Amino acid sequence: MLDLLTIVLPVFGLIAIGYLGRRSGLVSERMGDGLSEFVFTLSVPCLIFGTLVKAEIPAVQPWGYWISYFLGVAVVWVIATIVGQRVFGLRGVSSVVAGFSAGQANTVFVGVPMILKAYGSEGAVPLFLLIAVHLPVTMTLATILAEGRQASPLVILRRLATHPIVVGILAGSACRPLAPYLPGWTLQIVDLLGGAAVPCALVSMGIALRRYGLQMGWKLPTLLSGLKLIVHPLVVLLLATMVFEMPPVWAGVAVLFASCPSGINAYLFAERYGEGVALASSTVTLSTMLALGTTLLWLYVLGIG
Repeated sequence: MLDLLTIVLPVFGLIAIGYLGRRSGLVSERMGDGLSEFVFTLSVPCLIFGTLVKAEIPAVQPWGYWISYFLGVAVVWVIATIVGQRVFGLRGVSSVVAGFSAGQANTVFVGVPMILKAYGSEGAVPLFLLIAVHLPVTMTLATILAEGRQASPLVILRRLATHPIVVGILAGSACRPLAPYLPGWTLQIVDLLGGAAVPCALVSMGIALRRYGLQMGWKLPTLLSGLKLIVHPLVVLLLATMVFEMPPVWAGVAVLFASCPSGINAYLFAERYGEGVALASSTVTLSTMLALGTTLLWLYVLGIG
C-alpha cells in the first residue's frame, strides 16, 4: 500500500495545494486561469511533441487497444444518457453533457502525471497514442449529438485542427523524420516547457475545483462518477486482458486512462452551449475527489507499486 501511495499522493497532493491555496486566498482565480492556459496551449503540446518525436511508434495499429478503451466509453456514455433522460429528466444538450461527463477523462490534468508516474517512459507511447484520438473522438461525438443535423463538419474540423493538443500531436508526428537533424537546443527548449506540464496542471486543477464546487447536488454526479471511475475502467480491463492481446503496460495504461476522473472539457463543452454547466462542474469536482481512492484500487488491481 505504501508503494501505491507514493504514486498517488504526489499527484493528488499537488491538486490539494492548488485547492487550499485558492480557498485560503493565497492564490487568485487569475493565477489558475493563467496556469490552465499555459498547460493547455503550450506545456502539454510540447510534452506530446517531444514524446512523439523521440518515441518508438508501433508499425501495426493496436486495434485491440483502441477498441478496449472506446467500447468502454460507449458503454458508460449510453448508460449515463439513458439514466439522465429517464430518471432525472434531462433533455437536449444536458443529456449530452451527462454522457460526455461519464465518458471523457481528465487526461491532461490527472491522466498524464499519474500514468507517467506509474509506468514511466514505457507508458508514454500508449498514453500519447490514446490522447491523440481521445479528444477528437469524444469532442466530435458530443458536438454532433448536441447540434444534430446542424453540426457542420467544417466547423468541427476547424475546432479540432486549432486545438493546441491536436496541434502538438500533428506537429510531433510530422517532425519524426526530422528528429535526427534538429539542433539539440530546440529539443531542450521543448523538454523544459513539457517538464512544467505536470506540476502546473495539477495545481491548476486544484484551483479549478475550488471554483466549481457541487452546484448540482450529489445524486446524478455520484452516478456519473461511479460510471467514470469504476464501470469504464472495469470494461476496459476485461476487454484488454480477456478479449484482446496486448502488452501488459498497454493494457494497464488503457485501464488507468479510463479510471481518470471526469475531464474539464465536459465543463467547457457545457459552458459553450449554456446547458448542463452545474451538472458538469459537480461531476468534475466529485469524481476528482473520489479518484484518490479508486486510483489506489486500480493500481492494486494492475499490480503496480
